[in-house]
Amino acid sequence: MKRNNPAEGFVFWSMTLTWAFYALGALYIVGPVVAWLLAGLAAISLYLGAAMRSDLRATGPVPALVWLWGLGMAVMLIALWIGHLDWSLGLAKTIKSSIGWAKGWALLFLLPFAGAVLPIRRLVLIRSQNIVGLCTFLLLPLLVVAPTLGLPEKIFVSPLKAAGGPGPEYFSVYLYTLDPASWTPRWQFYAPWSPFAGLLGVVMVCFALEDRDRRWLLAGVLAGLAMIFLSKSRMSLVALVVCTVTPRMMPLLAKGFAWQIAAGFAASMAVLGTALLDFVLGGIAAFKSARADSTRVRETLQRIAYERWQNEAVWFGHGTVQPGPHLVEYMPIGSHHTWYGLLFVKGLTGFFALAIPMTVHFFVAAVDSVRHPRGRLPLSIMLAMLILTFGENIEIEAYLLWPALLLLGIHAREMAAERSAKTEQPAVQPS
Repeated sequence: MKRNNPAEGFVFWSMTLTWAFYALGALYIVGPVVAWLLAGLAAISLYLGAAMRSDLRATGPVPALVWLWGLGMAVMLIALWIGHLDWSLGLAKTIKSSIGWAKGWALLFLLPFAGAVLPIRRLVLIRSQNIVGLCTFLLLPLLVVAPTLGLPEKIFVSPLKAAGGPGPEYFSVYLYTLDPASWTPRWQFYAPWSPFAGLLGVVMVCFALEDRDRRWLLAGVLAGLAMIFLSKSRMSLVALVVCTVTPRMMPLLAKGFAWQIAAGFAASMAVLGTALLDFVLGGIAAFKSARADSTRVRETLQRIAYERWQNEAVWFGHGTVQPGPHLVEYMPIGSHHTWYGLLFVKGLTGFFALAIPMTVHFFVAAVDSVRHPRGRLPLSIMLAMLILTFGENIEIEAYLLWPALLLLGIHAREMAAERSAKTEQPAVQPS
């Protein structure tokens, strides 16, 4: 596929070489490097203006929605510093945490910023994602037969772990893992663990559905479904339905007959509501019991994080995660849930620093999906990110979500360009 400028070429190869980077244990480094380089190029493009080479000039001013993300992530950094000061965590730990912010939370602004400024087409991201899907599909036979052949779970841990990160799993190369609850194989593909691989599979399916070439669409969808089912992630099964169906149902909100159907459905709930509620509650109970140990650990972590936030550090949190007791299998308090984690680590300040831009961006994408097909993929991404926040810490996984975050910026640019075109249209003079 033709790339129109160096920025598109850089993005294309950074995405299509995903499996090669994973084989080197380098993905955790690649994501932040891509984000900072693209954001730096975007800043240079804005600064130089017309002096910039023509195929890399800024496409327009930065949309207000992107600046809202920038403000939120800046507040996140300030909350981090204050939390470290409140708990006297020391200069060394403050610097380390600030570097962690630059590799995590900062990406939620840098990538939309780059996408909104640089002339990168969404087609490049969609096709690149499907090429990753094709590579994933071609590797499936090896990954699936590895447990049967007795091949090792972990191949190696990259020496790049010396660069620092949340843990060695971010620099490890796996063929598969064994579920400690059932000792059956689960696959995590190029993610640090299986549930996140499932969510990446959902994102891959959402990207693939936007490709106009049916062959590439099929490759991306099949690979994404394989990631979802082989990861054995319950959250991903729910996300698959929500993230693919909801954006395509949104245009119905503009149709009169859809509201008539909704009114009839609401009236029928007077008769069927109790039975439907029992069915839903039964489904939720079955969902939780499918991996009861995992559910228990997560719920206990959330309860501890909430109680300690409420009693010890309401406004700016504890500054960092802390080791958990044996009751939660020594999992860090503040992990496995973005919102409880934010309350524990950064308090109400950090909580709202993410909640406000995410809520605004979600509704912007939802409204645009009602009126234009271009809003479907951004809304799918926002839904996937929202679901991810209830089971993972989104900031330490942003390094693999960088194509999705970049597309959010491209979408903001597309909406801004449409508004600008409408305001610049000359008024029609009466004859």
